[in-house]
Amino acid sequence: MAVIRSVSEVTKYIAGLLKNDLALHNVTIRGQISNFKQYSSGHCYFDLKDKDSILKCVIWRSYAERLRFRPENDMQVLATGSVEVYERDGKYQFYVSRMAPDGVGELALAFEQLKERLSQEGLFDVEFKKGLPAYPKNIGIVTSPTGAVLRDIYTVSRRRMPSIRLALYPVMVQGAGSAEQIAHGIDFFNTKYPVDVLIVGRGGGSMEDLWSFNEEVVVRAIFKSRIPVISAVGHETDFTLADFVADQRAATPSQAAELAVPDVSEVIQRINSARERLQMAAVTSIKDSRRSLEAIMDSFVFTQPLRMLESSSMRLDNLQSRLNKIAIQLVKEKKNQLLHNMEKLELINPLGVIRRGYGIVHDQKGTIVSDISNIKVDDMVSVRLNGGQFDAQVKAIREE
Repeated sequence: MAVIRSVSEVTKYIAGLLKNDLALHNVTIRGQISNFKQYSSGHCYFDLKDKDSILKCVIWRSYAERLRFRPENDMQVLATGSVEVYERDGKYQFYVSRMAPDGVGELALAFEQLKERLSQEGLFDVEFKKGLPAYPKNIGIVTSPTGAVLRDIYTVSRRRMPSIRLALYPVMVQGAGSAEQIAHGIDFFNTKYPVDVLIVGRGGGSMEDLWSFNEEVVVRAIFKSRIPVISAVGHETDFTLADFVADQRAATPSQAAELAVPDVSEVIQRINSARERLQMAAVTSIKDSRRSLEAIMDSFVFTQPLRMLESSSMRLDNLQSRLNKIAIQLVKEKKNQLLHNMEKLELINPLGVIRRGYGIVHDQKGTIVSDISNIKVDDMVSVRLNGGQFDAQVKAIREE
């Protein structure tokens, strides 16, 4: 008689088979990501597929946090993990513990992804770059207290300006927690120990060694810094995201010191050169002024001052003579105009008419009688003649 099993028994049996099959443990599978989704819990669920099949996959948060790159749909990857049964649904899944891009280095892909994302946010834009001060007094350094980096910066800085003050914030420059230390060092100088310039860096190494300076926390700390930051990471051929966001990139730590600290000897040379130019300019100015003064002293004003007064006196006499002539001519013209106007007034003066033998007739109201129709027979009128007037009565009227 056949043995009857429950669903759970069969599922557990299959799960046990898969767990005991070493070929399904620590296996690496190549496939293309699809339906990728990361939940708020941090767990990631997706499918790995090729042209013939699809495999359900899961990455628990603890493993997902270790990924250096951001998984995306259609990305070809190599995933390592174990195939097991999810007993509740009776489905087998691939539990991924490690994953890397297929054909592209994990760090290289992570670098490009983060660079693209931060670039779109504007963190690398030129408009946010701050200029370096010409004559700093205090330099902050965020690097390892051991190694050649600090020694190179110290040596170059002291040679260029012995009075420069250097302040070190010691950090790890690689390994777990190093990025957070670097970011904290940058923040420390911005909030608690202000300096004029910050140098952030380390010596050369592989991309893995330099990775702390590609971490987002470091990039954002540099971008947020109010103090100008010089990135001095690795060698001339090494590039990190810190180089892109920093206000200035130095190929080496020594060059960073040269960028940050002015050379006193060069400054003194510039000062001496400027002083020589000022002295030459002053001598030239004095010579020019002396020549101008000598020319003035030799002029007519200083050599024959009385002649100048005589000349001015003659001009004054000429002006006075011209003014008198103008005044006489003006008075004459005004007198002639006045006589002319008087003649015109005389022509229209009634008394002038009377003196020529004419008279003026007024009625009893004193109104001038200008027309024969204004009087009647027996009206009393007054007649004004030259030398006086007389009264008369109208006896007759003869109209013409």
